[in-house]
Amino acid sequence: YNCKLQLFDTKDQVPEAQSLGYNAAIRSSNLVVGPIFPEDMHAFADILSGPPKLIVSPLSPASPSNIKNPNLVTVATPLVYHAKGAADYINEHYKPKKVFILKSGFSDENNYITPFKKQIDSVGKGKIKVVAEVIQRGQLNGLIPQLSATEENVFLVPSTNQGFLLVTLHSLDSLSKNYKVVVFGHPNWRKFAYLKTDLLSDLKTHITSTSHVDWKDAAIAAFARDYRRAYRTEPNYYAIMGYDEGMYFGGLLTGGTDIKTLDKADFTGILNKYHFIKRPGVGWINTHVNVLQYDNFELKKAE
Repeated sequence: YNCKLQLFDTKDQVPEAQSLGYNAAIRSSNLVVGPIFPEDMHAFADILSGPPKLIVSPLSPASPSNIKNPNLVTVATPLVYHAKGAADYINEHYKPKKVFILKSGFSDENNYITPFKKQIDSVGKGKIKVVAEVIQRGQLNGLIPQLSATEENVFLVPSTNQGFLLVTLHSLDSLSKNYKVVVFGHPNWRKFAYLKTDLLSDLKTHITSTSHVDWKDAAIAAFARDYRRAYRTEPNYYAIMGYDEGMYFGGLLTGGTDIKTLDKADFTGILNKYHFIKRPGVGWINTHVNVLQYDNFELKKAE
């Protein structure tokens, strides 16, 4: 694309960047990408002056309500939409009478639980009972009288605590010997090497993800080949994510599309899909999630 690209490395020097005239360059731009980290983005948005410009948060799924800028574009889907995506999938594919939420007791889990419960109640029209219990030392016996002996029992485990997960998933594995068990976990689980894929496969574990790298896919293989030729190194997840973002925003800038109508411009890249909504006061948010399942020792897109 024939787009002008100007790079600035502000690091921790946002005020100094302003004094050096970065705002003058930004005022002549159509789009500002970054900073990368939420704290820097917050500081940058606070000092940015001049006519409103779209500010892209390129990698972080941090809630845009923490930055509160109406021109912010959050590309990495925030946690609340992962919770909603899981609720939608559970309702559509399992239509359960109950969903069991296994809590560790840490308050940060409510960032997932609250939007999940709201969405499951909405899409299930109040017919899906949510049973939320704090589980200690993996003790699930108190839930057994409420389990179905014939249908799938759906368990949501929103924790990211290693000790809790190891004990609780082991207990669910024992439970699965006598009951049909399906587990939905936190999107960060894919980063945890201590979670064994054989156990997750046995529990029919699902997680949500903004993206999924299928290295066997022809488009990703071609990108990797070109990247390797250009940079003499293997592309990582962020390289592919950056490529998709460049294709999307570059296409908007050169195609005559009003970049302030992102909610009308969906996109499918080689890694990501973008479906933006606009929310007052916090800008545009990508709400697309994939549902992935551990199957035969691999993490695949769920059917």
